[in-house]
Amino acid sequence: MSKRVLTTESGAPVADNQNSATAGVGGPLLLQDQHLLEKLARFNRERIPERVVHARGSGAYGYFEVTDDVTGFTHADFLNTVGKRTETFIRFSTVADNLGGADAVRDPRGFALKFYTEEGNYDLVGNNTPVFFIKDPIKFPDFIHSQKRDPFTGKQEADNVWDFWAHAPEATHQITWLMGDRGIPASYRHMNGYGSHTYQWTNAEGEAFFVKYHFKTNQGIRSLSGEQAAEIAGKDPNSHQTDLLQAIERGVNPSWTLYVQLMPVAEADDYRFNPFDLTKVWPHKDYPLQRVGRLVLDRNPDNVFAEVEQAAFSPNNFVPGIGPSPDKMLQGRLFAYADAHRYRLGVNHTQLAVNAPKATDADNYGRDGLMASNAYGRDRKNYEPNSYDGPAETGRPLSAPLAVAGYTGTHEAPAHTRDDDFFQAGELFRLMSEDEKSRLIANIAGGLSQVSRDDVIEKNLAHFHAADAEYGKRVEEAVRALRED
Repeated sequence: MSKRVLTTESGAPVADNQNSATAGVGGPLLLQDQHLLEKLARFNRERIPERVVHARGSGAYGYFEVTDDVTGFTHADFLNTVGKRTETFIRFSTVADNLGGADAVRDPRGFALKFYTEEGNYDLVGNNTPVFFIKDPIKFPDFIHSQKRDPFTGKQEADNVWDFWAHAPEATHQITWLMGDRGIPASYRHMNGYGSHTYQWTNAEGEAFFVKYHFKTNQGIRSLSGEQAAEIAGKDPNSHQTDLLQAIERGVNPSWTLYVQLMPVAEADDYRFNPFDLTKVWPHKDYPLQRVGRLVLDRNPDNVFAEVEQAAFSPNNFVPGIGPSPDKMLQGRLFAYADAHRYRLGVNHTQLAVNAPKATDADNYGRDGLMASNAYGRDRKNYEPNSYDGPAETGRPLSAPLAVAGYTGTHEAPAHTRDDDFFQAGELFRLMSEDEKSRLIANIAGGLSQVSRDDVIEKNLAHFHAADAEYGKRVEEAVRALRED
């Protein structure tokens, strides 16, 4: 028999966990059975609101090791010494489906990474694609509504998906990624990760650089065809979770090499693409990849709910030497991510173990709220400034202030010479082999041909024609063939 004693939430020993107390043998239950009432009431409250997006996810702990000197570009403490290691937690996810969805689906994958640095937590929130469907956060709720379950039918509708895309020509680049060969990763281990947004690094001399992050998988890229994914999703909806868990348990620790692209701030104004547009990339020939270090995952969470579902990432969790850029989508997410977690988990979610800083305790004047566990009291004032040796500001900014001409006080994006919505989508198409092009066309046509409205189909076809004449012609022919069957 176990030596551990089962207790109530208040610590009292439980006499019987198999039978409820009754008013006599076979009688009605008693309201005084505190253990029964507590157990049922707690069970009713076990679920919390799932994430509106990125609900279906998996996570793991690991470390980031610096392999190359980048101190000329940032004074971030965790990047200041070759060989330095920083503990990390990563959460992979699909975007559109709910918590019970399958892993092997055609969808972008979230790639959210928390660095537990000596100067606080740094959250890098990205995807497995370097671009996204939209460039302005004001469109984000509408975009997600179009990709989620329809209010009437209760399922994802091709009409909604493609109707939104028909009215969002900037999505053409990301659609070309999503419908291509990398649209369904074989596992989380076999895909790249990207910061996607543009960020800003600042060195010790105050020089600033805009930066993009690229995590290249060391396992190699592996993807699934639509047919393979459908079979796997039917057999094991948790295929990506299973793969990640078992690989780490076997000691086959997945890893990624981090590279960055760096742009001196002075070059942003005249660059031919808007460098802060999330629907655009910086071609590597303009800004080559520079190696920074490697990410290794080596430990599974002990409890998926406590550590993966309650993990909270926010792109406004910066550390000195790293900051935001004028990227509109990033600026919107600086608010939205943290606000989502305050709603889902409560204002004190940063006190949970998976979210709390490791090297130092958070020390500020935030107080109280639901589930507060910080023991502030005697001689610890809840206001600042004070005369009681409370924490005070350093006067040292996280990063250099943004001082990019033309990016303040306006709703308009600056004009760059190649800033149309289709050029880079066409460039990506022309890079593909013939087999890759054929699969891309088939994937697009398979979805677009299901749309009931001809005008929505025509608007989308116009986008592919604008990207590349061959691209548009082949999509149009494939859609027509499927609709005539």
